[in-house]
Amino acid sequence: MDVDVIVAGAGPTGLMLACELALAGVRTRILERRTEPQRDSRALTLHPRSLELMDQRGLLDRFLPLGRTVPGWHFAQLPTHLDFSALDSRHGYTLFLAQARTEALLEERARELGVEILHGHEVVALSQDDDGVEVRVRAPGGVGTLRARYAAGCDGGRSRVREAAGIGFPGTDETLTGVLGDFAVTGADPAALEAARARGVLIAPLEDGLTRLVYVDPERMRVPARELVTLEEFRASLIRICGSDCGIAEPRWLSRFGNATRLAESYRSGRVLLAGDAAHIHFPAAGQGLNTSLQDAMNLGWKLAATLNGWSPPGLLDSYDEERSPVARAVTENTEVQTLLAELTLVPQYQRPGAALRQLFDGLLRMDEVNRMLAAQVSALGTAYPPASPGTDPLVGRRMPDIGLTATASEATRVYELLTEGRFVHLDLAGDPDLGTAVTGWGSRVTAVTVTQREDHADLEGVAEVLVRPDGHIAWATRTVDIAARRDERHEALTAWAGTPYRHPAALTDEPPALPRDPLAGP
Repeated sequence: MDVDVIVAGAGPTGLMLACELALAGVRTRILERRTEPQRDSRALTLHPRSLELMDQRGLLDRFLPLGRTVPGWHFAQLPTHLDFSALDSRHGYTLFLAQARTEALLEERARELGVEILHGHEVVALSQDDDGVEVRVRAPGGVGTLRARYAAGCDGGRSRVREAAGIGFPGTDETLTGVLGDFAVTGADPAALEAARARGVLIAPLEDGLTRLVYVDPERMRVPARELVTLEEFRASLIRICGSDCGIAEPRWLSRFGNATRLAESYRSGRVLLAGDAAHIHFPAAGQGLNTSLQDAMNLGWKLAATLNGWSPPGLLDSYDEERSPVARAVTENTEVQTLLAELTLVPQYQRPGAALRQLFDGLLRMDEVNRMLAAQVSALGTAYPPASPGTDPLVGRRMPDIGLTATASEATRVYELLTEGRFVHLDLAGDPDLGTAVTGWGSRVTAVTVTQREDHADLEGVAEVLVRPDGHIAWATRTVDIAARRDERHEALTAWAGTPYRHPAALTDEPPALPRDPLAGP
C-alpha cells in the first residue's frame, strides 16, 4: 500500500480528518485538485462546538488571535440573535474567521504531523477490493494510480469519490439563489449601510480591508447558481433592494449560491467514507456547513484510526454513519426552515403572512428557553449521540463538560487539556486505588486520571467515573458506589469502546503484543 488513507480534498474537512488520522499514527495523503490554497472564503465562522474541538487538540490559541469573537449568531436573519454566551461552554461565542485562514492553520498542523498534501492532484476514478482502494489520479505529470487501505471523500458537493463509490445523494434541487460579493471599496455613508441591513442585506467586514455583502434579490432569486455574477448585476440588485449601491467598487470575488439540499444515502461503502459537503449540502443559513463538516472529521478520524491500528471493537467504524447522518439531517431541516422564513417575505403573495411568521419567530427567540434550544442546535453544543444500549447513564453520548480539575499524574487543569493526544480519557471522580492497574491493559489507547478536586457541575453530580471518547463525547458514565461492581462496569465499557485489552488487567507482567494494523486487510 502507498499509504493507509487517501483523503480527497484539502478543504477544512479533509485537513481536519488528516490531522486526526496522523495524530494516531496513520499514514495519510491528501489529494487536492486546486494547484494553490484557497484565497476566497465562502464560510466565515467557527461556532462554539468547533472551537471546543480545536481546544481539545491544543489548537485554539492558533485561531483566536486571528479572528473576532461575537457572543451569538443569527437565525434566519431575524432581529433577535441566538445567545451562545448563555450556553454551557467556555467558548460561548462565534469566531469570525475566514475559511481560507482556517484552511491555512489546519494545513500547517497537518504538515507538522507528517501528512503529505499534493496540490494539483485530482481524483478521477476509484475502485475497491477486499484489501484496499485504488484511486486514479490526474496530476501535473499525467494520470496514475495510487493505493491505500481506505479512502475518504472530502471533495465537496460534486464529490467524485461519492459518485465512484456508488453512494446515492438524494434530496431537493435548487429553487432559490443568493449572491455574495467581497469588495475593496464600500463608499456609502453609515445611514445607507444601516438601511441596507434593514432590508436584509448582510454586511460583514473581512480581512485586508474587504467588506462582504450578501443578499437575495426577489427579482433574481430564481437565477441558477451556475450563472456568473457581474458587478453590474450586483449593483443593480442593491439599488432595487435598498435604494443604494452601498458605494461598492473593486470586487475581489462575486459568487452565487443556492438552496439545493441533499444527504448521502450512506457515509460508508466498504473502504470508502464520506465527510463534509460530500455527505451533505444545504443553504448556508447560520453558517452551519463548515462547522458540521469539521465535526464529521472529528467523529470519523479516531474510529478509522482505531480500525487501521487493529484495536477497533466490532461496529465502531459503522457508528460514524449512524451518529453523523442524523446530525446532518437535522442541520438540513434547520436550514430549510430558515430559508423558508426568508423566502416567504420575497414572494409577493406571501409577504404579509411571511412577515407575520417572522415576527412570531422573533418573539419566540426572545424567550430564554427557546433561544437556548435553537442556540444549542446551531452551535452544535446540543449534539448528543444515541447510546449503544438502553439503560445507560443519561450523560452517555453527550459532550463532556470542560470542567476544571486537579488530577494525579497530570499537569492538566481542564478536561479538554487531557484530550490533546486524541485518546480516550478515563476520569475517576470517586477514587479507586487500583485504577491505574485496571486501565493498563489498554495501553496508550486510554489516559486514566484520578481527580482529587474538580469544578462543580450539575450534570456530574453523583458520577463516580466517566469515559470520554477522543472526540470529547461521553462513552460511559457510572454512579455506582460499590467499587467492585464499578470495576466490572469499567472493564465492560472499556472493552466495548477501546477494544479488547492486551490481556486481563489482573496479569500485567509482559509488554503488550504487537497488533495488526488493519484486521480487514488480509495477510
